[in-house]
Amino acid sequence: MEKLVINGGNRLHGEVKISGAKNAAVAIIPAVILSDGVCRIENIPNIMDVILMAKILQEMGASVKVVDKSVIEIDPRGIRIPVATYELVRHMRASSYLMGALLGNFLRAEVALPGGCDFGVRPVDQHLKGFGILGAKHSVEGGMIKIKADKLVGGHIYLDVVSVGATVNIMLAAVKAEGRTTIENAAKEPHIVDLANFLNSMGADVRGAGTDVIKINGVKSLRGTTYSIIPDQIEAGTYMTAVASAGGDVTLKNVIPKHLESITAKLREMGVVIEEYDDSIRVVREDRLKRCNVKTMPHPGFPTDMQPQIAAILTIADGTSIVNEAVWDNRFRYVEELRRMGAAISVDGKLAVIEGVDQLEGAPVKATDLRAGAAMVVAALGAKGTTEIEDIQHIERGYEDVVGKLTAIGADIKKIETANDQTVQTAG
Repeated sequence: MEKLVINGGNRLHGEVKISGAKNAAVAIIPAVILSDGVCRIENIPNIMDVILMAKILQEMGASVKVVDKSVIEIDPRGIRIPVATYELVRHMRASSYLMGALLGNFLRAEVALPGGCDFGVRPVDQHLKGFGILGAKHSVEGGMIKIKADKLVGGHIYLDVVSVGATVNIMLAAVKAEGRTTIENAAKEPHIVDLANFLNSMGADVRGAGTDVIKINGVKSLRGTTYSIIPDQIEAGTYMTAVASAGGDVTLKNVIPKHLESITAKLREMGVVIEEYDDSIRVVREDRLKRCNVKTMPHPGFPTDMQPQIAAILTIADGTSIVNEAVWDNRFRYVEELRRMGAAISVDGKLAVIEGVDQLEGAPVKATDLRAGAAMVVAALGAKGTTEIEDIQHIERGYEDVVGKLTAIGADIKKIETANDQTVQTAG
């Protein structure tokens, strides 16, 4: 068991380099299955979800070579059986992307129902609807989704709800289908665009990614490629809120400012100064934060993956703020942890009402999921005293070297190993 110990109150100063996007990486790695050659993926984040996804492909028969901490090479030609068992996929929900990739390449797939963060029902009905329109049939047996098609033929697919997962899976299944596939009401997130660019670099014909209509002209085969993943907008947003929490002056390197517009707008509304450059932003917080209201929405709206982090800093803003979670059910489970630190938050369904307090106080808390864990770190950086965060395996799923990056800009944060009621500090 490991936990984070954070002594709050240190202002943050310096530079942080943002890693490659987790949400892009966990879609692009399965997409490699569609290739008939080696794919070199650069700017890949060194996080648990990426390690797990690469391991899944390796255990299915792919050859995976780690060139360095941000570059991997995958040769998928050793994959013979399109099956991903529960033991392989139980720790991450993005494993559902294996369905589209395996179906697109082998015309069949058997994938266990995925795991990952547990904050609401994550139905795959829209994924299966899309596969059905392309010509596949499915069944669920023993916790495995089994999908099979004699052939895949392009069709017109309207998603009943905007779904990143369904958009990704249908893209993966459609790139080698006969004819044209049109996805309407498609998700528009930056990692959807990145996946399309990756597929196109392999020889696919995907158009319209980043809009709500994506058109895919099927091709017979895809080749190996070299591709660099976009920077992680959620990691960048998390460090932006960290500066807002603790105060200070930090420059974030390796970012795409346009991807951060909805986050930047809310932080500016709260009184945070943000300067934008070509591939970096400077974040400065001097005065007390101001209240604001936030509603999560599909891109280009405020991202649900930033909701816990901004709620954490609203707890110390001047006035009453309202957070409306319009994407996921049950994403306020972290609220009880913030209350342990002195936050004044009441939750009614998908609404959280936050009364700003002068300061949070350190307390023992836990990471209930990936972004909730990030919110605990953000809250602890600005709190008085010491905060101990347990269940940090959730945080490490999506954030590369959070201890090292925060230490470099002045935070007092350590990772502690706990064993037999004794604590042993481990290297950050």
